[in-house]
Formats: sequence, structure tokens, C-alpha cells
Amino acid sequence: MPQIVDVDLVLRALADPIRRLILDLLLDRNGQSLFDICGQLSENHNVSLSRQAISKHLNVLEAAGIVAVQWHGRTKFHFLDPAPIRQVGECWFKKFEIQDSK
Repeated sequence: MPQIVDVDLVLRALADPIRRLILDLLLDRNGQSLFDICGQLSENHNVSLSRQAISKHLNVLEAAGIVAVQWHGRTKFHFLDPAPIRQVGECWFKKFEIQDSK
């Protein structure tokens, strides 16, 4: 049985454009370290944030269940888990779909 997500946590995590950009990076290449993410944000997206700021964004995504982590030695790798986003879409956003009137 899938875990019930906290809709507020997921929506708060998705509300920030930097966090959405991080999710896009993980969608393109899953399993990245903080160093990898910082490099891509700086080089490819002209985002100049400290490692600590990006780490805080990753912590918000992890708390919402959208990002899972695995440690390999002293390196923490971040993996996208789209299940909470999908669950919010299925149980909350669907009720706002416009029904065709016939």
C-alpha cells in the first residue's frame, strides 16, 4: 500500500523555482551529489547559490518525499521519486478537471 503524502509539504516543495529546477536536473540524470547539482546550477542555469542554500532546498525536497538519498561512502546521492507528485495530482488536482458538458 503506498504511503499517504503530506499534500502541503509536496506543494510547498514544488512552489520554489530553484527546487523545481533541481527536480528537472534529477529527471535528466538521476542520482547526483550536491557537488554535481551545484555545478550544473551554476554552469548551465546561471544560479549562484551557496552549497548550503542548495542543500537546504534538497532537504525540503527530501522531507516532502520527492527526493530520496543514498550514501556511498561520504557522498550523498539524490534520486528523484515522483510518486508523491503523482499522488497529489491523482488525489487533489484531478478534482479540478473540467468535465465536458454534453
